[in-house]
Amino acid sequence: MNLRQLVIQNRSYRRFDEKHTVGRDTLVELVDLARMTASAANRQPLKYILAADPETNARIFPTLAWAAYLKDWTGPAEGERPTAYIVVLLDTTITENPLCDDGIAAQTILLGAVEKGLGGCIIASVRRDALREALNIPEHLQVRFVIALGKPAETVVLEELSPGGDIRYWRDEAGRHHVPKRSLRELIVR
Repeated sequence: MNLRQLVIQNRSYRRFDEKHTVGRDTLVELVDLARMTASAANRQPLKYILAADPETNARIFPTLAWAAYLKDWTGPAEGERPTAYIVVLLDTTITENPLCDDGIAAQTILLGAVEKGLGGCIIASVRRDALREALNIPEHLQVRFVIALGKPAETVVLEELSPGGDIRYWRDEAGRHHVPKRSLRELIVR
């Protein structure tokens, strides 16, 4: 699979096949990929909590909000939940501002997941205090976001966004997730 295919297949999946587990070794490999990426001033301030066991996953799940535009959907049902999570943390003893490090790390992790036949979703809508308590996260580690991972159990369709169109994602009657994308012409200024 080339890079373009990886990027196109890297969608925000929110429903997973819970019969397909993700092992801790896979999570370690994905974080190792992120470890090799660029870091502002080479500070490398990110830390990670890896969760691939049902007990820890069950503590993480209720701290997450899943899809703001889908008002009638509160998140994946049992059987559709992620089988792994990576909690991305900022070590504030290194820096207070990760600049773009967390975005680079998250995209790298997700591209690595796609290459392994997995999918995921970056979830920034996190009840951070509840997650900190659930996982006993020290105060100097700031929760940036959580990456939910697993074997995707949904189809995501990219839609061309018409000028002035609605950017909100939506689901059709068959449960396919549609994501409007602005045109390349609209994005390139010169």
